[in-house]
Amino acid sequence: MRARLSGGHFRMLNEKLYTCSGSEAFEFFKEYPELFDAYHAGYGQQMSRWPEQPVNVIIKWLQSHSPALVVADFGCGNASLARSVKNKVFSIDLVSMDPSVIACDMANTPLDSLCVDVSVFCLSLMGVNFPNYLVEANRVLRPGGWLLIAEVRSRLDPATGGADPDKFCDAVQRLGFSIVSRDFSNKMFVLFYFRKKKEAPAEAKGISWPELKPCLYKRR
Repeated sequence: MRARLSGGHFRMLNEKLYTCSGSEAFEFFKEYPELFDAYHAGYGQQMSRWPEQPVNVIIKWLQSHSPALVVADFGCGNASLARSVKNKVFSIDLVSMDPSVIACDMANTPLDSLCVDVSVFCLSLMGVNFPNYLVEANRVLRPGGWLLIAEVRSRLDPATGGADPDKFCDAVQRLGFSIVSRDFSNKMFVLFYFRKKKEAPAEAKGISWPELKPCLYKRR
């Protein structure tokens, strides 16, 4: 019964996060911080059923690169990535579950422009304005920096109502990134590795990508 109640809370909150803006979600959890704990309890139960965790793949990737790279982890949850690598990590989420986490709207972080080498979105592109999170990631990334995106596979599967992964990549590239590789080897999630073009502008605003609309309301 406890597990079913937890699952019900997770589905309700998951739907809310997909169908509101980042600023609305930030204000909601500021008023009801205990629901953020309920969401992550349900999220943890969901993830426990996955044979491999995308955050662990990203951790391995970071461990195989220079520890001098500065990382911004957008939607960090309990900041497990920061605890698992030697890099300096700015852990960002709607609520601070750990003293090291910066609580804010991910479309409007307090980070300086051009201050990080890697921006990470691990299952965190949620909300009706999620493209603005990528705009913010672009702003804080140095030219040549990495953008790593892990997403639920069904959100990028046109056969199940998700977005077309080719159009998704094209949209991200129009923001000023180049696609380096795509990993579709896992049945639960996909991974995209982009790099920011050295000639790309530090800021971009007002981007709207209609081709991503089908994936906005996709439940995990």
